[in-house]
Order: sequence, then C-alpha cells, then structure tokens
Amino acid sequence: MRRVEHIMGLPISVDLRDGDAELAEKAFEWLREADARFSPFKPDSEVSRLDRGELTSQELTPDLVEVLDLCAWYEQATGGAFKVRLPGRGLDPCAVVKGWAVERAGDVLLAGGARNFCLNAGGDVFASGEPEPGKPWRVGVRHPEEADKLCVVLAVRDGSVATSAFYERGQHIIDGRTGAPATGLLSLTVCAPDLTTADSTATAAFAMGAEGVEWAAAQENCEVFAVLEDRRVIQTAGLPVHLC
Repeated sequence: MRRVEHIMGLPISVDLRDGDAELAEKAFEWLREADARFSPFKPDSEVSRLDRGELTSQELTPDLVEVLDLCAWYEQATGGAFKVRLPGRGLDPCAVVKGWAVERAGDVLLAGGARNFCLNAGGDVFASGEPEPGKPWRVGVRHPEEADKLCVVLAVRDGSVATSAFYERGQHIIDGRTGAPATGLLSLTVCAPDLTTADSTATAAFAMGAEGVEWAAAQENCEVFAVLEDRRVIQTAGLPVHLC
C-alpha cells in the first residue's frame, strides 16, 4: 500500500509492501505526535515551552533529552557550524528531529511485522528490505540546479539516504560560526544505516561548507555524494550507486 501525508511541513510517504493500512496509520500517528511535541512553530510544543523557560531540564521527556543531546554532539563535532540556537532565533532542533522521527516511524513498521517498505520524508529516505525479491530500493538524488534531472541513483537495502541543499527551502541552512547562509556546496547527500545519522550528518556537513564533505565521509558508516559550488562532484568509494 502507498500513502502520503503532509506532516512537519513536508510530504511524507510510505510504500509498504508487506503491511496494511492500520500499521501505516500507527506510523503516521507517531509522526503527527512528534510534530506536535517537537515543532518550534507550535506554541504549545515541548520545544516551544522549553524555549520560553516554562520547562526545566528535569521536566523534559527522555525523547527531547535524546534529541538535544544529539544536537549538542553535532554542534561540538562541527566546531559550531551546526547550531540549534542562532542569534535572534529561538530553539530549533528540526535538523535532527526530522530524521530521528521518521526513523522512529520506521521502527513502528518493523515492530508491526513489516520488513519491506520505504519511508520518504521530502527526499530523505528510510528503506527496509526490498520492493521485489532481489531488487534494491532505488533512491534518486535530485540535480541541485535542474529540478527535472537526477545526479545519481542509489541502490538501498536496509539503509537511509538524506540530502541537504538550498533548492527546496532557499538558504535555510546557516553556518553557526558566521550567522550567514552556508556556502561552498550546492548539495550534499549522506547514505548511512539509519536516518537520524544520515539526515543530521548531511545538514551539519552542509553548514560546514566544502570542508564538510571530508568531515561527513569520516563519520562512521557514512558514504557521501556532494556537488560543490564550482560544480565538481565528490563521492566516496562505498557509495551504493545503482548500476542500470
């Protein structure tokens, strides 16, 4: 079965090959809950309440503690290029929350007995099993300048893919070291075993600029495909490129 909902400000789809509508609803129910709890754009969310000083660190749920710990790790690992608190802005952990929440939705499907499915959150993908026996899920990476073209197609089984770029939401990724939009890259894609790692690493590396390519490639179990501002392409040796 296939289903799409607009959650967290983007379309999230599931292609479920061995589950049913009830199981898919459980996954989407979690995603709606995550949006309600962690969105900085909802005034009654846990994130917004924390930002206003209405919650102490002792009152936070374990889920938000986990998310904030991940944010702190990426900020430290990137030398401050990745930040969830920028000057003049409120707390915004969305760069970690999206991948983390969609990965949890995948865990809901797995717990319900599904083994072959693909979750796609605005181009960031959690893939489990195969769409057909012997065939991988094929994940296309959009060309950063030509919307009707792909740069590469990846073959994914039991893994995740995430891309950071400016082409969908404009210059929304800020280099926390300068306070200005990140420069040096047109797009950066990370393939990793889990979507939390893939999505957070892609965003953090993009914020670092060109130096982020090497940094992302050095992260454990991460493979990288990057397009630099000068149109050069860099990809790591283990990238699972689909061979037609």
